Amino acid sequence: MAVLVIAEHDNATLKPATLNTITAASHFGVAVDVLVAGHQAGGAARAATQVSGVARVLHADGPALADQLAENMAAQVLAVAAEYSSILFAATARGKNVAPRVAGKLDVAQVSDVTRVVSVNTFERPVYAGNAIATVQSTDAIKVLTVRTTAFDAAATEGGDAKLTLVPSVIDGGNSAFVGSEIAKLDRPELTAAHIVVSGGRALGSSDKFNEVLTPLADKLGAALGASRAAVDAGYAPNDWQVGQTGKIVAPQLYLACGISGAIQHLAGMKDSKVIVAINKDPEAPIFSVADYGLEADLFVAVPELVAAL
Repeated sequence: MAVLVIAEHDNATLKPATLNTITAASHFGVAVDVLVAGHQAGGAARAATQVSGVARVLHADGPALADQLAENMAAQVLAVAAEYSSILFAATARGKNVAPRVAGKLDVAQVSDVTRVVSVNTFERPVYAGNAIATVQSTDAIKVLTVRTTAFDAAATEGGDAKLTLVPSVIDGGNSAFVGSEIAKLDRPELTAAHIVVSGGRALGSSDKFNEVLTPLADKLGAALGASRAAVDAGYAPNDWQVGQTGKIVAPQLYLACGISGAIQHLAGMKDSKVIVAINKDPEAPIFSVADYGLEADLFVAVPELVAAL
């Protein structure tokens, strides 16, 4: 049987996390279908047909799916679930909202944060903040998984020729209603999709210093800004900048950690970065144990010098 990827999109384009999830699905060795559920989402559905490795795109379009509320999305997934041996969601806020509802309705055990597909029923996932990897085998007839997108490369957005199939959309279950949303407009790349991330820790001392020291460096590099939990808890950076076990998981090409000691919870969120650079005046800071390049220096001196050199 084929596997099904639940697409994340804005009704016009696919979200990058969907492409990583499609790559994970390709490791099952069977046909990969994609469900695009939304309202007036033809653009996203057509984009999905062009993704390499996709065999078929199921397009469910209806008013009940306009805001992709978890209850209605779960009902839509359940409407087509019987055709598939596995259903994959990205381990994002949206995926984590819908997947447990689907698993609960199917009465199966969800496998969360999959980082490797060993076989069609065996998967690897991190435990203990990434300090150990558990190999999990599921005997459920339909497997529901969330995929840690940083563990898989993005599928190519061109070269595919998937069949587009329209499926009936569900009606509104009436269990929830969309009231509104406040979307933060970013002047820089989104944290989880950025190729370069500049992160700061509690050593910066204040939100003013955070912006004064790190923003020029991020601007020079075209980088996203991140922060440790300690910096967020202290009010130096907004919550959506938090990188770590209880924040966002990132794996950029370059991760610059400035004034971050490297607590285990933070390392769990960024240690898969391709190149890690740490600036810290404490030679015993744990961040140096995972850094590819470490600079033992005062960040208030080193970072402005780096900006000047760039």
